[in-house]
Amino acid sequence: MFNFTLLNILSSLDLQNEKAKDYRNIVVLQIIIVATGLVLSEPLLTDSKSETSKLIISVFSFFGALYAFLLWDLLRNFTSNRLLVITFLVVLIGIVVVGILVEFPYYQFLHVSNRQAYLLTIHSLLFPIEVTVIGFALRDLFSGSYMTPDKLWGAACIFLMVGISFGSLYDLISIAKPGSLGVPIELGLPNYAECVTYSFSILGGIDSGLTPTRLIRNISVMEAVWGGLYGMLIIGKLLGLPRQEDSEKK
Repeated sequence: MFNFTLLNILSSLDLQNEKAKDYRNIVVLQIIIVATGLVLSEPLLTDSKSETSKLIISVFSFFGALYAFLLWDLLRNFTSNRLLVITFLVVLIGIVVVGILVEFPYYQFLHVSNRQAYLLTIHSLLFPIEVTVIGFALRDLFSGSYMTPDKLWGAACIFLMVGISFGSLYDLISIAKPGSLGVPIELGLPNYAECVTYSFSILGGIDSGLTPTRLIRNISVMEAVWGGLYGMLIIGKLLGLPRQEDSEKK
């Protein structure tokens, strides 16, 4: 029978290895998703109905579904709350299935009359899950007394996860009030890709060239402050921890 939680069945070393593997898998996928959004967004913004855009949407949707599963798989390392784990799994499966039925570019299996309300619902369900996983990951990252491989991968994972999550938040605001980024962009993947690009521009200290609404601008200031603070905390925390193997030799 499938195990929904790992905390009660793995030793401390096994759990570290499992978390390191899960973090590593998510980091690789995050890089792919971000690179896809940054490099391949031009066809989506130009014509989201073209054959090239349809292929990009299909590939991006696959990686998005895989990312949702990996987020859930990572969550299992942090909590033994079976209800929380199962609830998140059901919600993520629902989001993925409905998203595929509505957004499949070559044939629309399910038609929605109010696309704005549909997108608002999907992102309103997904964003709290992202924030919850980030919260658990942060608590795990800053706990413990030794430097272990899972903490290094975890630091990278959290940074990229926050960038993607802020992108989701900007997209959510843009769905509620179209044009919030300062430019008219089609709702859906084109707008989401632009929001992720804007989010990582903020984290990287790069001028995005956009003039968003005051709400998004103020939130982006908080994101920029968080990015700088996170870097200082990570350096101070991780570099100050002794390696576990060095402690065992004493």
